[in-house]
Amino acid sequence: MNKHFTLVISSQFGKFASKEFSPKIQNFINKGYVKLMGLDMSAFKEPCDYPSLNKLFTRAFERAPTLPKDKNALISGVDALITDAGTITDGKAYQIKGMSYNIEDLFGENHLEAVENVEGGEFINFYLSPKDYHRYHMPMTLKILSLTHIPGKLYPVNFPLLRNKQDLFIENERVIIECEDPQGRTQVLVLVGALNVGKMVVTFEKEIQTNSDIREPKHYKYDKLTLERGELFGWFEMGSTILTFSQKGSIFPEVAINQKVNFTDVLGKIL
Repeated sequence: MNKHFTLVISSQFGKFASKEFSPKIQNFINKGYVKLMGLDMSAFKEPCDYPSLNKLFTRAFERAPTLPKDKNALISGVDALITDAGTITDGKAYQIKGMSYNIEDLFGENHLEAVENVEGGEFINFYLSPKDYHRYHMPMTLKILSLTHIPGKLYPVNFPLLRNKQDLFIENERVIIECEDPQGRTQVLVLVGALNVGKMVVTFEKEIQTNSDIREPKHYKYDKLTLERGELFGWFEMGSTILTFSQKGSIFPEVAINQKVNFTDVLGKIL
C-alpha cells in the first residue's frame, strides 16, 4: 500500500465523512455508526444532533470529566488503549513488544536534543480506536517549545500492522510537539496519522495541513506558549495513535500494556 493510494483512500473517506446529508439520512448514518462501533454517547449529544459523520467523530463533551485534585497526578489526555510502555534505552522505544524503533528517526532532525534528553526516560503509546473520543488534551501543564509536521504514509495503526510492520510510526505522517514541564524537563508528544485520518488538528498551529500534498517537514517555534493540564490541543478525524516521551526522573507512570484509559484517568505521578 503506497503513500498515494492511502492518501486517496483517506481523502475519499474524508469527503464522505465531511458531507452533510439530509437530516433523515444523516441520522441513519450516525446511529448506524454508533451501533456498529459501540460508542458510549452518555457524555455527548444525541447522534442525530451531529450534521456529519465527521462532526460525530470529533464530538466535544457535553459533560466533561473532572480533573483530579492532585496537581502532581499525571493524567491520560485521551480515551485510548495503551499498546506499549516502558523505558527509553539506547535511543529506542517500542511500537509494540518486540518491535523497537529509533526515536531519532521518529522525531526528525529538528528535535535531536530532545532525543538525548529523553534517554532513560519513559514512553507510553496510546491507540485511539474509531469508537473512542477523538480529541486530545494535555497530560500535564507544558510549555510548547516547537512543533514539526512530518509528511508520510497513512498505514493503519491497528494490532496486525503494529506486530508486523517495522518502523510503522516512522513511516506514517506525524506531528512532533517538543515541550518543557514547569521544572524545565523535556516532554515530547507525537501525533501519528493513520488510514482514514482525514486530518490531525492542532489548535495552536493553524498552518498545519495534514493528509495533503506537502512533501517536506515544516517546523514551527513558539515563545511563551503554555497549555494547562487537561487543556484541549486538537483532535483526530478518525482513530489513531499518540506517543509520549518523558525525560528520566520526570514522571512515575503506573500503567499496564492493554490497559484501557479515559481522559482524566490518573496514570501515575509527575515527580
